[in-house]
Amino acid sequence: MLKETEIKKSNRLDFSNGWSYAPAPESTGHINIREKYGHFINGKFVEPTEGEYFDTVNPATEEKLAEVANGSHADVDAAVKAARQAYNKYWSKMSGRDRGRYIYRIARMIQEKARELAVIESMDGGKPIRESRDVDVPLAAGHFFYYAGWADKLNYAFPGREPRSLGVAGQIIPWNFPLLMAAWKIAPALATGNTIVIKPAETTPLTSMKLAEIIQEADLPHGVVNFVNGAGKTGAAIVDHPDVNKIAFTGSTGVGKIIQKAIAGSGKKLTLELGGKAANIIFEDATIDQAVEGIINGIFFNQGHVCCAGSRLFVQENIADEVRDKLIDRMSTLIVGDPLDKNTDVGAINSKEQLETINRYLEYGVQDGAEIYQTKCALPDKGYWCCPTLVGNVSQSHKLVQEEIFGPVLTIQTFRTPAEALEKANNTPYGLSGGVWTDKGSKIFGMTNGIRAGVLWANTFNKFDPTSPFGGYKESGLGREGGLHGLLPYLEL
Repeated sequence: MLKETEIKKSNRLDFSNGWSYAPAPESTGHINIREKYGHFINGKFVEPTEGEYFDTVNPATEEKLAEVANGSHADVDAAVKAARQAYNKYWSKMSGRDRGRYIYRIARMIQEKARELAVIESMDGGKPIRESRDVDVPLAAGHFFYYAGWADKLNYAFPGREPRSLGVAGQIIPWNFPLLMAAWKIAPALATGNTIVIKPAETTPLTSMKLAEIIQEADLPHGVVNFVNGAGKTGAAIVDHPDVNKIAFTGSTGVGKIIQKAIAGSGKKLTLELGGKAANIIFEDATIDQAVEGIINGIFFNQGHVCCAGSRLFVQENIADEVRDKLIDRMSTLIVGDPLDKNTDVGAINSKEQLETINRYLEYGVQDGAEIYQTKCALPDKGYWCCPTLVGNVSQSHKLVQEEIFGPVLTIQTFRTPAEALEKANNTPYGLSGGVWTDKGSKIFGMTNGIRAGVLWANTFNKFDPTSPFGGYKESGLGREGGLHGLLPYLEL
């Protein structure tokens, strides 16, 4: 087994299995990124009131991609006023059938521009093109398609009730799934007759800006969807605005708690999708190779940049050595590098600050006596990179086990009985997701009923569908997004 805490950097790809692959980069000739983006307010791109811009950077190369407007209270106020006017004048009075037509049009246009969106998503966020192309963009279109179908059927969704829209929804999305999270929030809000002010993450705003262009091209009535860029102060201005009726936030638990306190007593409805520390539990009767591949998919293929990433692994004691060895062997084959290369398994960390956070947690692990196993991955000279990391010799009290790292770091522990596995799985402040690997159906039901988490997978991991609700318990948030449940936060019944 390899014990290594230092990351070797090189321009040369060098894989321990003896195979090397010729580069297969995705072309960027078909994409169009403006040098400067303003806010998208009332159907137009406008300059920021205070004239401030910030750079968005490619985390794989550290090169500047574009300048993006930095929103102020005045910008947020202009966006909310546009959304309120559009709500009163157009959107709340439009039939569900007509709203559905607009939403369906946006879905089709996302499909038409899928290749460009996928490349920009990988350039701006650092995730491998395979994930952007095969997961993020199709799911984003899928959410718009799904909720387009609900727009004229709300009375059937809630029989015997009288569904009414709320008004203006303020939405704040994270950097890990920029386009998908935008679709996740915008589509149900539009279907239920609300108008929107949405703030993309400051490190990944470009696909949101492309979505704004799509909305503009789709001839959505002006002011129905407004994008205001910026960082924490911009988000706070949306949360605090008195004419916003609903807040939907995806991000850290710490910020979620601040938002919850800020709107207490205001009458605003709230949806929070926060952090996670998912447990993946492998029993001795599981198909081990399948489980190992699922573990790899659940934490490393997305750089651990998923709130529901399976970052805690619990393995039944008598198969622990076999699973650990197979994991290390499989990790050694992962290709870390250019996100636009179709061979790449693990892309760049989203930002310098996030990489520093990951490395700080690894230092905590070393100080606490953990065993850090890192692959000998060759990395580019520029960019923000972290090799896939397996952490052993940890207890339930370790920071690496209890706290969300948001990086390609997997802790491994053992258990003897199902009861012990449940106790360890639930021993965390979070409750977003989890996974169980076994060939016994009764064990699947017993474990999934006992794990206190909102989303659970059996013999697979990180599978999503627009028709399925998503959300957590405890410090992983409140409310649900996706599926029929995703309509409820945007309605009064």
